[in-house]
Amino acid sequence: MFNGTIRPIFNDEIIAEYTDVLHRPKFRMRDEDINLIINYIKKYGIHSDRVPFDGTMPDEKDRPFYEVSLSVEDSFLVTGNLKHFPVTPKVVAPSQIIAILEEQ
Repeated sequence: MFNGTIRPIFNDEIIAEYTDVLHRPKFRMRDEDINLIINYIKKYGIHSDRVPFDGTMPDEKDRPFYEVSLSVEDSFLVTGNLKHFPVTPKVVAPSQIIAILEEQ
């Protein structure tokens, strides 16, 4: 992301979730570092609205991430929790996106 290879897609819900998660004690991140990441996403990412998805979601809390990913053609939702999302080529694991980027 920081070298411009990947542009994150976000909305206010996603920014709030990232901010909350990065503040969790298990990550041991400083506020300055969290602010740097969040501000970078806001500055260089793509702000987008959700595209409603009528299907069921294994975990409804993940719906905003999936619906925002639907808003930009040829985008991917990269996650370590594939089971939380509909099975689709759009949803990939980190290892899959690395392979996709290496092919380009």
